[in-house]
Amino acid sequence: MRLSARMQKKQWHILPAEPMAGQFVAELKVSPLLAQVLVNRQIKTVEQAKIFLNPKLNDLIEPERLPGIKAAVDRIEKAVKEKQKITIYGDYDVDGITAVAILDGLFKLLGAQVDYYIPHRVDEGYGLNIEAIEQILKTGTKLLISVDCGITAFNAAQAAKDKGLDLIITDHHRPSPDGKLPEAIAIVHPNLDKSYPAQSSSGATVSFKLAWAVVNRLKGSGATPQHLRQFLVNSTIFAAMGTIADVVDLREENRIISSFGLRAISESNLPGIEALIGAAGIKGQTIDSFHIGFCLAPVLNAAGRMGHARLAVELLTSDNKLKAIRIAEYLKEQNKQRQQIEKKIFKHACSMMAERGLDHPDKKTIVLASDEWHTGVIGIVASRLIDKYYRPTILFNIANDKAQGSARSIEGFDILAAITACGEYLNTFGGHAMAAGLTIDADKIDNFSQAFEKYAADNWNDSEFVSRFEIDAVCSLKDLSVPTVRSFTALGPFGRGNPAPVFAARGVRLVAAPRRVGINGEHLQLAVCDNAANVRCIGFNMAHQEKKLLENEFFNIAFAPQIDNFYGEPSVQLVLADIQFE
Repeated sequence: MRLSARMQKKQWHILPAEPMAGQFVAELKVSPLLAQVLVNRQIKTVEQAKIFLNPKLNDLIEPERLPGIKAAVDRIEKAVKEKQKITIYGDYDVDGITAVAILDGLFKLLGAQVDYYIPHRVDEGYGLNIEAIEQILKTGTKLLISVDCGITAFNAAQAAKDKGLDLIITDHHRPSPDGKLPEAIAIVHPNLDKSYPAQSSSGATVSFKLAWAVVNRLKGSGATPQHLRQFLVNSTIFAAMGTIADVVDLREENRIISSFGLRAISESNLPGIEALIGAAGIKGQTIDSFHIGFCLAPVLNAAGRMGHARLAVELLTSDNKLKAIRIAEYLKEQNKQRQQIEKKIFKHACSMMAERGLDHPDKKTIVLASDEWHTGVIGIVASRLIDKYYRPTILFNIANDKAQGSARSIEGFDILAAITACGEYLNTFGGHAMAAGLTIDADKIDNFSQAFEKYAADNWNDSEFVSRFEIDAVCSLKDLSVPTVRSFTALGPFGRGNPAPVFAARGVRLVAAPRRVGINGEHLQLAVCDNAANVRCIGFNMAHQEKKLLENEFFNIAFAPQIDNFYGEPSVQLVLADIQFE
């Protein structure tokens, strides 16, 4: 686990101790620290805590409850039985790629005639487009199924209908606020019924539920055939990858799917998964949400960012080990190129901030544009700028007087709502509260930027633009025994809605002088003690704190504890998230 040290000051918010934690300790036989984390994750009863700590597939919501799914299964069943060609239309990110892989795998098992289409990120942009539909029609497709896109594709959906192409839309992005829906024979979307229990499903999970419902329909009242049962197990891997990579809330059903997908990935013999793990350099490790988000997802995303995402789908759906290895190694190299380009753009963006005075503390947002940036990378750079400046950020790449943008936000600021409010300047837009995509004429960027800044100023208090850092509990270093820290793994998988536990210790001091480590000496290794124990710590990107640590006898630390086996015997190490001085 690696916690990034943001450059702006964090405002610590220590969650209050709750009486319910004592009941969890008594009845579940867990440590007080683990019990407090359960309370902090909104677990209110012992029964809820048992389900949280021991997720079961039986607790998944039946796929037939997903809004719109019956009509979709009816049409798919007809296409399969009549051997009509099906084309799956996906998105170029990990959620879209894995959603395509799920349905492609099912239809191949069922003997259907199937193909898939992923739009080019730079040339076509996000979502269904009319030109692609015309291409798909020429291939003889009778049924088009969108995954992870389509809920606001009004023009493209109408074009499909006009041309006699049946369209099923499966998506999880926010529908149009006016309630308008595209023309389609079925729309499968969790938000179409507010009583559906899993409103924040990923695109891959919606795809998984659709596949599961098709299997249920075709098997009837009999047992699920073994090959389809194994397919559904493998599909939890893809659903987990899409869920974690798309940063959706990892509680309730998303937690169950992610938990089982992570278990299945470690035992998987799918050639694409094995090759991907090998290329990421994590073979033999126990795969968790960190590995998905920071090791596997970047390699898959490199396909769509640097070239064409179709290659990533080929990897995940390949049954040829040698081919899978070749694709995975190629994507690994593409990801290295992406990292180099990302660093260059980030440096350029920071220079633009300084030159234009956009780093002034009174500014609420960041909007930057250049004709030198790579469209496939600007979303990542926007996230890095948020890490540094902690403001809603939009970056545009300009080409031929048009600009394509990626938006990223901070907790509490709905960036899609902000973009919608400024929609008069835009050509297209869509996304979530935390991330969105948009296109604009280049000569309108300045006006949009001013409107976006004004919206933020009018709709947010200055105090809310502070990096609020939630801490689960204050503890003594002696509370962090090896068994206690090991028990925290039962709280995973970690991600949005269920972050890895972060604790604080007050009034600690150095055992010895800190040591700079890393290729450029950017990290800090140290040992701290209180009145009861001492423990080793690692502070990533915290070398700038060395002088202050030496100048202050006592200080406070926020950290995520982990087990370190580097010296043979397991011991506790603290991954520092922040250091505060009195």
